[in-house]
Amino acid sequence: MNRERVVSAINSLRYFIDDGFGLRREDHTVSGFELTEPLLDSVAYNTYIETIGNKADTLYLRAKESLTEMATYSYLDYIKCLSEKFGWKNKEFVLAFDYTDEDFYGEVQGLDIHGWKKEGAVTGKFKFLTCSIVSDDIPQKIPLLSLPIQLGHYKSYVISHMLSLLKPLLGEVKLLLFDRGFYDKDLMYELIQLKYPFLIFVPKYNNMKEILYPMRKGEKFTVIWDGEVNKDKTKYEFEFYLTFMKQIYSKRAETSFDWVFATNVDTIALDEMIRTYRKRWRIETGFRVQDEARIKCKSVEMKIRYFFFLFEQMLQTQWVCFYKEEVSFKEFLIEMHKTCKTLVKNPKRSYLKSLKA
Repeated sequence: MNRERVVSAINSLRYFIDDGFGLRREDHTVSGFELTEPLLDSVAYNTYIETIGNKADTLYLRAKESLTEMATYSYLDYIKCLSEKFGWKNKEFVLAFDYTDEDFYGEVQGLDIHGWKKEGAVTGKFKFLTCSIVSDDIPQKIPLLSLPIQLGHYKSYVISHMLSLLKPLLGEVKLLLFDRGFYDKDLMYELIQLKYPFLIFVPKYNNMKEILYPMRKGEKFTVIWDGEVNKDKTKYEFEFYLTFMKQIYSKRAETSFDWVFATNVDTIALDEMIRTYRKRWRIETGFRVQDEARIKCKSVEMKIRYFFFLFEQMLQTQWVCFYKEEVSFKEFLIEMHKTCKTLVKNPKRSYLKSLKA
């Protein structure tokens, strides 16, 4: 790995921390660069941030004093740089949305902790909603944006907000992919109003099973389905398509499945629908990669956990965009950690001066 490129990647992490915490070099005794070291320590050693050095309290204090949105926009600033570098405004995108979570230990209180079945010592979950690139022809399959999710949130509001933040950075969105947890009439209505094409895997409710039951194996058909939502005491009716597929064989699973999809697109060929939907699984692959950079901590504050979550995604994004063909993600993390330690120990070296410029 080229050392100058690694230093540049560390510099990007520093700017993410500076902007996310609202740090100004002339006003604070600590910089984003100095806070990068303990975070990379935690990543490299797969241990708790509280056991690494003496910067955990500083990190927690800065996170508590900053707004959640500051971390969001700091991450988006980096995505904007990538958009300009790779010319994303001139490309077409398939995006996927999905939830991921992190373990919570302790007494469950407030709206930030989601219920859990209490396996082992885990009593709840912090939850995040992520939007990622899953297009076949775009190699940078990265998380574009993640937001923390509270209990009782409205999917339609959060997703439309995320799309509004990403719209200036991307070209045409050809399709949005969702799993069965997003089969929501408010969401579909909102996406139709915003003119975003979507494909959603539908849970097999009883009324869906009644349609699937008499179908022949391998049979496929699409119907127009009526929907209705209530907004501001007014009912709005809309239409979308439901596609039913009976016992379609999967080579990967070596068995057959029933499929039901909701969409507002009439140009997706039935034979291509399952293959198109499977692109969504790439976002889950991204979550598994990010787990290798997990920053363990004991904090019960969502703002802190969210900031660490975005830092992990920064690392994943840097690797996917610039190092994936060269080294494994683990090797990338180790090299980032080693280089950062060297820079901290040698503050008079020229490459550290460039970081502080």
